[in-house]
Amino acid sequence: MSILWSLGAFIVAIAILVPIHEFGHYATARLFGVRVLRYSFGFGRVLLRRQKSPDSTEWVVGAIPLGGYVKMLDEREQPVPEADLPFAFNRKPVAQRIAIVAAGPIANLALAIFIYWFTFMLGVTELRPILAEPPPKSLAASVGLVAGDQVTKVGSRETPTWSEVRWALLKDLVEGESVSLSILRGTSTKEIQVAIPSNGIDMQQGDPLSGLGFAPERPVLAPVVGTVLSGGPADRAGLKPGDRFKRLGTSPVATADEVASIVRRSSNQHLDALVERNGADIDVILQPALRVENGQEVGKIDIAFAADNAWRTRMVMSVSYGPFESLAHATQKAWDTTVFSLKVLGRLISGQLSIKTVSGPVAIAGYAGESAQRGIDVFIGFVAFLSLSIAIFNLLPIPVLDGGHIMYYLAEVVLGRPVRQATLEAGQQVGMVVLISLMVVALYNDLSPVANSIFNDFGPMISRLKIRLLS
Repeated sequence: MSILWSLGAFIVAIAILVPIHEFGHYATARLFGVRVLRYSFGFGRVLLRRQKSPDSTEWVVGAIPLGGYVKMLDEREQPVPEADLPFAFNRKPVAQRIAIVAAGPIANLALAIFIYWFTFMLGVTELRPILAEPPPKSLAASVGLVAGDQVTKVGSRETPTWSEVRWALLKDLVEGESVSLSILRGTSTKEIQVAIPSNGIDMQQGDPLSGLGFAPERPVLAPVVGTVLSGGPADRAGLKPGDRFKRLGTSPVATADEVASIVRRSSNQHLDALVERNGADIDVILQPALRVENGQEVGKIDIAFAADNAWRTRMVMSVSYGPFESLAHATQKAWDTTVFSLKVLGRLISGQLSIKTVSGPVAIAGYAGESAQRGIDVFIGFVAFLSLSIAIFNLLPIPVLDGGHIMYYLAEVVLGRPVRQATLEAGQQVGMVVLISLMVVALYNDLSPVANSIFNDFGPMISRLKIRLLS
């Protein structure tokens, strides 16, 4: 159920983002008088096809919904009748060709900003920037931060919400800069300097800031089930909303965090649970499902714990803005995300960041499924972030990507002539090698935890079988 849910959410996201990207190319090509031969969503065998006339665009849906393309009239790909040369892509001025190629990523960027703008207009639920107790010996503890401190500014930037604090801190710490925090403690204000640790930031963690001791105040929830996801491990085991965990395995549990901690390290294992339901104790057998979360294997039983209303009143706020202010915030969020992504990419290229942080389609599908399970607002935010990521990735100066084509056209401006065909072909080959290498690394990172789990599950069984055969 979880795999199908993730796959479905991923396909929905791709079905939104790919047509938007390709429509950017299509609309701009038509604007400049280029004949578009085919607009395809998906690859492989054609499932649906529509074309009004032989001279019009052929609209196609392919069997594999993991991409798409726009094919334009171009002398480099096929012979073009002399009468049609004015409509060929390669005959257009270089500025128009750059605009056509850049229009795809720009369409994804515009979609992300539109989604952010719309959600800021409707209102978003945010956490107040109030800190939890930092772990002993963490960076946050070493600079004197304590539970209940409210971060009002990071540097000169005001931070009314936790997400603002998070982005501002990540941005400055990734740059290796010292960060100044304005802290409201009770009724007094303090200024605290935070320097990047000598061992750097572990970007392989789901939230690098939590490893440094920076985290928002969280409720200490009772181990009471609030909701149960249909078809998940808890649902299959018979757990119901209102059930209170008393014991998990051999360990008594008093908080939701204790339950979550045991479940996370017990993927694909049988857990004997004792729960209280309507005053009576009930034995339940759980088998947490294996999930890959930020490159780590964790167990999940697909429940949410009952909410703490007092904490919600203290920590949760609704933020909404007018149309123009929402546009400013949406643009700023897109800019912050883009800058941070490029900085992380730079650290990856320079070797300061492990290639284990590169995620592929399996991990992205997992994120899609998880965001969809958490609600439509979270899923829409994920679609905006993925759209922005597609825009950034496609603008990288790698041949075969949009950014690689733009690089060639800029070289044409400098040289005063088109780049030689032999150079283009060599660049295409290099670009394909780079992309295939990235995909191999990403898939390895996605699948190796699952493979390790399978080996750990079956390895002892195989060893016992060998012993029996030899004895």
